[in-house]
Amino acid sequence: MRLFTESGFNGLFRMTHAMAAFMWMGLLWFFNFVQVPAFAEMDPVARNNALDKQGWRALWWFRHSAWLTVATGILVFGVDGVDGMLYDGDFMKTSGGMVLTAAIAFALIMLYNVWMVIWPNQQIVIANARSVQGGGEADPAAPAAARKAAMASRQNLIFSMFVVPAMIGGGYTGVFFSGFDTINDGGLRVLYWIVIAAIAVGMELNALGIVGGTAPGGTNIVYDTHANALHTGLGITVFVWLFFEIFFGKI
Repeated sequence: MRLFTESGFNGLFRMTHAMAAFMWMGLLWFFNFVQVPAFAEMDPVARNNALDKQGWRALWWFRHSAWLTVATGILVFGVDGVDGMLYDGDFMKTSGGMVLTAAIAFALIMLYNVWMVIWPNQQIVIANARSVQGGGEADPAAPAAARKAAMASRQNLIFSMFVVPAMIGGGYTGVFFSGFDTINDGGLRVLYWIVIAAIAVGMELNALGIVGGTAPGGTNIVYDTHANALHTGLGITVFVWLFFEIFFGKI
């Protein structure tokens, strides 16, 4: 059977990877673009009921689609490559490979945020909603937990604006980010990775409250609305695209 061949496994992993990614990104965007703004307009009783009945279910699919996306992506890497070209050192020196690797780095940070920040803090929020619905006292830790989860979620939204086009247009089709041209200048490759590391580390430290705390405004303005997060994410994508076009001689 063709399924039990290298190309068959590659196709299976790719399909599973894509389906899991659709679920993960879809729920991430649902939370940020639909649920959070809607919750802000609900009265506390309706919001607590929604958290109790809907929130934990959505978060179950959210967190498990996240690790499945990453795991199947690793399997795709291990089995095959793009257009018959293995994901090896030579591929990683191409523009498509460099963009894809950056997207993987961002996705790993996003996975960390899902399991180590969003989910633990949302458990506090949901437990509080259930307690209040049952006539119990509100947990004073719930508002701070909700803010931490919201900041991490908005950071994931920001990264997703780069990860999705990079995965599709960088690693798979080569449509964006200068296709699959080999970048022979090692100095420019190092500069690129310095820039990517600065974006990833700087923004993640900000999202965790290590830099800038958790209060609204200041460096946290990018998390204060979903529109701010969307614009920041798109700005990063355009910035990286212009970096390739300018520094790698495409303009």
